[in-house]
Amino acid sequence: MTPQRAPHLVVLTGAGISAESGIQTFRADDGLWADHRVEEVATPEAWRRDPARVLAFYNARRDQVRRARPNAAHKALAALERQGFRVSIVTQNIDDLHERAGSRQVLHLHGEILKARSTVDRRMHYPLPRGGIELGDICDKGSQLRPDVVWFGEEVPHFGEACEIVGGADLVLVVGTSLAVMPAASLLQHAPLGAPCVLVDPEVEALAPPGVARLSQPAGKGVPALVRHWRREGRLWVPETLLG
Repeated sequence: MTPQRAPHLVVLTGAGISAESGIQTFRADDGLWADHRVEEVATPEAWRRDPARVLAFYNARRDQVRRARPNAAHKALAALERQGFRVSIVTQNIDDLHERAGSRQVLHLHGEILKARSTVDRRMHYPLPRGGIELGDICDKGSQLRPDVVWFGEEVPHFGEACEIVGGADLVLVVGTSLAVMPAASLLQHAPLGAPCVLVDPEVEALAPPGVARLSQPAGKGVPALVRHWRREGRLWVPETLLG
């Protein structure tokens, strides 16, 4: 299968796929978000008001991400890429589980928690292979470092690139996200006419937009099932036997 002719799968992933690896979402009733309001730790206003609290919260999230491991869904997508399919992942998640599973084309819409960035120049990024960010940690321009994440109320810098990726899809797979948060919610509108879309989620009946095929399974079960079909057939298609 040559790269030029390889089927192009574009995967849109959200918190649901990472939750199966033990990473809590901000909508969960337990975990790190339980004792924090979004407005207190995930907005530019919170950062200006109490940067120490914001840094402590994201340091704890960073530790959680480092302890997590890729699950069967992450691994299946990486295996499909290794077989020769073009697999582009556009994720709303800030963890590195796709990369650790072996996926090479991953675009993080909302940033990456294992990186820090300058508060005065968002182009200046610093990897965080260990530890966290503390008050007094500065960039090369002398400004305090902050988490490299997109907070509520901030623009999504890679959204245009994400639209271009979706525009080149042969099939769009949506996993673990309702695509309810803008601007990510509009990504499906950029898919080519006729390109099928499949949503994998246990709550698929309540989440799937019109015209989207539905697979009512958790990511760790549904994604590997689809990938097995695609690897066996050498093409992207929607197997009716799997869809309810």
